[in-house]
Amino acid sequence: MLDGVIWTVSVLALLLAAWCGWAAYRDSATKDWHFAGMAVVTLAVLVQLVVAVVQLTRGDRPAHGLAVFVPYLAGAVCVVPAAAFMSLAERTRWGSAIVAAGGVVLAVLELRLDQIWGAGHG
Repeated sequence: MLDGVIWTVSVLALLLAAWCGWAAYRDSATKDWHFAGMAVVTLAVLVQLVVAVVQLTRGDRPAHGLAVFVPYLAGAVCVVPAAAFMSLAERTRWGSAIVAAGGVVLAVLELRLDQIWGAGHG
């Protein structure tokens, strides 16, 4: 997998986590611009999904197995939209905290995807 895609998604996820964490600290619910940030992160993850599918169809395989890689990739695609949905249900500071936690979870999933693929060598 391309290291650049993984690191871009990781950095965007951590920026989203810091931004929404700051909003939660300030006792603010998620606003429209937070959802725009979530859309940017989700778009980056979808680009990653396309890159992964292209590499898999070319014959590249994860070093630690396809059965481990695919669920992590699916989880990475779902985590920010799930956090967005949950933050809509919780229109308090805790909605912002949910999105911040989702950003941290996505960053950890990205690091694990990099390890599963073979630390960028594959």
